[in-house]
Amino acid sequence: MDLTPLIPAGRQIIESYGDLRFKVTGTAYEGSVLVFPTRTITWTVRDMASLSLESLAPVIAGAEAGDIDLLLLGCGPRLAMVPRDLRAALRAQNIVVEPMDTGAAARTFNVLMAEGRRIAAALIAVA
Repeated sequence: MDLTPLIPAGRQIIESYGDLRFKVTGTAYEGSVLVFPTRTITWTVRDMASLSLESLAPVIAGAEAGDIDLLLLGCGPRLAMVPRDLRAALRAQNIVVEPMDTGAAARTFNVLMAEGRRIAAALIAVA
């Protein structure tokens, strides 16, 4: 039985993660990534300590364009809390942030993408 969600044409799907890399829609990426419905870009954030509003500027730009309203934050190997001021700043941009471990964020992204949701994933690479 095939359990792969049906992703609309032209949309991203996270195929694998681990060993400090990701495979998204057939393309391999080293390190952390920002995954949007139609594109993926490398991301310089390596851990929650280096997460900032500036590092999420591409997500904010997506929200301003009306493409993003939910950000799945893959915190690395374990769930971590988003600093209150960062959460508030994202909320002021009409972005709800849902932190979880990176694996859960990758799986959740695929499910929500199959539902046609306006989401992005900020995924910190895990070993």
